[in-house]
Amino acid sequence: MAETATAKKTGSRSTKIGRVVSAKMSKTIVVQVIMKKAHPLYRRVVAKSKKFYAHDENNTAHVGDFVEIEETRPMSKLKRWRLKNIIQKAKLVGEEQQAGV
Repeated sequence: MAETATAKKTGSRSTKIGRVVSAKMSKTIVVQVIMKKAHPLYRRVVAKSKKFYAHDENNTAHVGDFVEIEETRPMSKLKRWRLKNIIQKAKLVGEEQQAGV
């Protein structure tokens, strides 16, 4: 569902949907986008993933969240994307298990 890459153009800025795999840096998140495409010869669906560094001004996204990122001007050596919105928050499994024990 949300793991497939959806790149749509809004003016000249494209957007992608992916999962946050790291939020250890200040104001920066790493988003993994999984792109599914048919193989040109065998027509088998092949999934490729790519990681994008995105700017998160308020540190709102956490590991496991599904987010939408938007292309923007270069902010550093690796950051060329910014967080547009959080689509789905990650479920906190660890806290629920600790409360029940």
